[in-house]
Amino acid sequence: MAEPLGTFSESWHRIAGQRVYLRPDAVVQRHRYRGERWIVLQNPLSNQFFRLRPAAYEFVGRLRPDRTVQEVWQECVARSPDDAPGQEAVLQLLSQLYFANLLHYEQALDSAQLFERSKKRRQREISSRLLNLMFMRFPLLDPDNFLLRTLPVVGRLISPAGAVLWLVTLGLAIKVVLDNWQSLRLQGQGVLAPGNLPLLYLGLVVIKTIHEFGHAYFCRKFGGEVHVMGVMLMIFTPVPYVDASSSWGLRERSKRILVGAAGVIVELFVAALAVFVWSRTGPGTLHSLAFNMMFVASVSTIIFNINPLLRFDGYYILSDLLEIPNLSQRANQELRHLWEHYIFGVKDSSSAAPTPAEAAWLVVFGIASGIYRVLVFSSVLLLVADRFLLIGLIMAAVCAISWVTVPAGKFIYYLATSPRLQRVRWRACAITAGLAVVLLVLLGVIPFPTHFRAPGVVQAERRSGVINDVPGKVEKLLVQPGSMVSLGQPLLQLTNQELGLALAEAQSVCRETDARLREALSKTNADVKPLESRLEAASSRLEKLKADEAALTVRARHEGIWVAPRIQEVVGRQLDRGVALGLVVNPASFEFVATIPQTDADAAFARQPRKATVRLRGQAGSLLNVSQWTVVPGGKQTLPSPALGWAAGGEVPVSANEPAKAKEPFFEIHANLLPAQKVALLHGRSGTIRFTLAPQPLLQTWLRRLGQLLQKRYQL
Repeated sequence: MAEPLGTFSESWHRIAGQRVYLRPDAVVQRHRYRGERWIVLQNPLSNQFFRLRPAAYEFVGRLRPDRTVQEVWQECVARSPDDAPGQEAVLQLLSQLYFANLLHYEQALDSAQLFERSKKRRQREISSRLLNLMFMRFPLLDPDNFLLRTLPVVGRLISPAGAVLWLVTLGLAIKVVLDNWQSLRLQGQGVLAPGNLPLLYLGLVVIKTIHEFGHAYFCRKFGGEVHVMGVMLMIFTPVPYVDASSSWGLRERSKRILVGAAGVIVELFVAALAVFVWSRTGPGTLHSLAFNMMFVASVSTIIFNINPLLRFDGYYILSDLLEIPNLSQRANQELRHLWEHYIFGVKDSSSAAPTPAEAAWLVVFGIASGIYRVLVFSSVLLLVADRFLLIGLIMAAVCAISWVTVPAGKFIYYLATSPRLQRVRWRACAITAGLAVVLLVLLGVIPFPTHFRAPGVVQAERRSGVINDVPGKVEKLLVQPGSMVSLGQPLLQLTNQELGLALAEAQSVCRETDARLREALSKTNADVKPLESRLEAASSRLEKLKADEAALTVRARHEGIWVAPRIQEVVGRQLDRGVALGLVVNPASFEFVATIPQTDADAAFARQPRKATVRLRGQAGSLLNVSQWTVVPGGKQTLPSPALGWAAGGEVPVSANEPAKAKEPFFEIHANLLPAQKVALLHGRSGTIRFTLAPQPLLQTWLRRLGQLLQKRYQL
């Protein structure tokens, strides 16, 4: 609940004798927010809006050139003693109206002051534009006349019939997307390829141009005006924008929401049309452009436009849904009030919300939006630096200045000079210094538990693959999968008619050669060496064919469990030599083979982890202890199992052409698992191993991670 300001003020004498009044060209409208009546003032020159409570407007509306502020205030107090604003509230109100250029003075000096205020406002806008380097705006033209000329045609789509058309088109497009999901997913893997970037940017410009015209046409349809259109450098990428802020003056909340959502509505409609074009065209420029338009409409809408935590379309939609104008500004004011009132002890600090429910919304939004902005902008910085390192460094420096240096300077100036802290300045400084020391000790001195994780798979220490050493047709399955088998036990029976014929032929050749050799030995001076060589070769071939005949019975190479999930599919099929048929796994002992990225190599080698535990997928609540582990020196790129790679839903980035090969070298750790009653140890089951390291301060851990990130991505 907002705390009332003082009835009397020590600074009242400065304005009591002034003769000021509301500018004649100010537009006055009545709105309702959260069930309460408000008065909205619009400055038609700057298209700015100012919201007043009825009691405050009762005072402002009575100001005249022939009456002083003191006379008007006394009249309001006499008429409504309970509702009339106090002197402190009047001071704040007139100050805000003054800087919004909504007050008029009769003195000639006021014209100079008006220009001075406009100049300062432009300077603030330029400074804000420079600090907001990722989203700089440059107004270029006034599209209002064009909108008026084309509105009779385009405006027909902004109707119930247009809404039905939009729903039908979007529904059909969603069906096409679902039917072609695999093709879309495969094409999406190359969206950032160098050859696709020109079409991606072209699709971005087309989609965003239509997006902004959607805002403009909806705003004009409902009676607003659009006088500014220009170019915004969104992450150094030129895209169009329009200023449809006149929609804030619309009385109906539904119309304000529609204007805010108009860009996304039109964008999704065009993306749906692009889906139809994409599905009906083959590889080519038009096909790729349609896909890029679909991609831009989906990704940018989710991350930026429809997300209420950034000041784009979703923010204004949420503001109207909650009926809380100036949501971001008032959220900051509420967080400042809580800090001043409960931390610094400022007694006369007032809440920015009239009710506890609204105050809760402001606090949640203020904290969530601040965290989300830092995450998004940090990700954008890394993305830009990956492509253009110098620009990324410049952006990082600007962000460091605008996010750290400037706020820190303003906070120090606020502690030193703010009149609000006049009675509690020493307490505020002491608390600030104490919190800084506590934070420094907490981050830089106190050691915290540290650990790192690595994905891996369970593997039996003794295992062997079952393959057919000779080609043949699978006649029957001798042992069902999942059964325990012994050394040499038959698993599969294959047949090979060609092998039988070759064996019969080899036997005949051996018998014939042996008979001829015996006959030659009975003769005098017979040359038997050629026959002996032929017999030796024929015998070797016969032994090889007999071994192949024996190999038609596929046997277990050691004791274990016969694992062959799809073996029934090969019964009756002809197999080439060397086909993988399954595994024989000895369940006596298992190990966990993990892949450690290079960023954690120092932790695995130099810092000597103290403890390791394993969690398997599907039973993450149960821990498996590790008796010992061994780090395999030397980098590898072939994964111990394809299940660890991105292609199979794992965590390790892999090559697009080889799903079992990692993009970057890694180190392997072999950890011996201790059996557990509740956890099923199965060969090939994936999970995560967690290594516990010696405690160290958080700041040291973060700096090491930052250094690893810079070294890995930018070789700094």
